[in-house]
Amino acid sequence: MSLLEGVFAEVKEPCSLPMLSVDMENKENGSVGVKNSMENGRPPDPADWAVMDVVNYFRTVGFEEQASAFQEQEIDGKSLLLMTRNDVLTGLQLKLGPALKIYEYHVKPLQTKHLKNNSS
Repeated sequence: MSLLEGVFAEVKEPCSLPMLSVDMENKENGSVGVKNSMENGRPPDPADWAVMDVVNYFRTVGFEEQASAFQEQEIDGKSLLLMTRNDVLTGLQLKLGPALKIYEYHVKPLQTKHLKNNSS
């Protein structure tokens, strides 16, 4: 059973999950590419995400256990885009493995994409 199958196997009502597009090609170490759109129930720009948008993002990409840390620390989209590697590794009090994956495969790419889209 794949990671995503395991996450979605426990869902009782499939329609309650946001729609997402997953690109598994050329991804290593558990990285899953998620294309953000309004179909996901979140604004396309992470800077506009509320705390629950951040939490739901991490739940949909396979970090169910770790997603609650973002809610406990009240991390919204603007805060997420300001987070450093050290913030993710130590400030959220997550296990090191998941914290590294969250930063490298999700936080850092979201920051890079946001800066690229807003630099012109």
